[in-house]
Amino acid sequence: MSRLIDTIREAMLAFDQEKLVEVTKKSLKEGSDPLEIINAITAVLREMGDKYEKGEIFIPHLVIVGEATKYVISKVLEPLLKDKMERKTIGRVVIGTVAGDIHDIGKSLVALMLFTAGFEVIDLGKDVPVEEFVNAVKKHDPDIVGMSALITTTRPMQREVIEALKKHNLRHKVMVMVGGAPVSAKWAEDIGADGYAENAIEAVNVAKKLVGAKN
Repeated sequence: MSRLIDTIREAMLAFDQEKLVEVTKKSLKEGSDPLEIINAITAVLREMGDKYEKGEIFIPHLVIVGEATKYVISKVLEPLLKDKMERKTIGRVVIGTVAGDIHDIGKSLVALMLFTAGFEVIDLGKDVPVEEFVNAVKKHDPDIVGMSALITTTRPMQREVIEALKKHNLRHKVMVMVGGAPVSAKWAEDIGADGYAENAIEAVNVAKKLVGAKN
């Protein structure tokens, strides 16, 4: 396993999707199990999270790696696993940037990190109306609703979504996590959210705790 992790690490640190695909396919030919490769990718992602927190790599690096690993897992590895079993997920997350806000990079990074950490992620995109969050909860029955707001004027929409979930008798069925530049732990507490994350790495940790608390 350590040799496999070393191979995956080298490919991921090259920040090259084609190289990661090539290494993955080569590992499969050499007899590695798809699930072992996913576990290796997850281990390296944790290492990269540590590097990000130490300032050794930056958000653009995480975005590139996130996109590459999502492609490899969903397009190369998961189809092989489906013959054996469905992909085991640790929880389902509906995520989106709130109405009036067209910033997408931070939210997309969180969605990618959650996916590679083992969550099923339904990404609603940006500028998502309150009603769309509510309808997504009704349709997908998620464990968590994640909302991003990147500007101060759109931050109140997070409160509106929570209030709408209460109105539709859905709030007790789902945990709510919020984040974004103008968002703080105090704001999350004030609006009745269950969790707050300052960055994508923390979002994964918070989501895992929320799923554990819900279940």
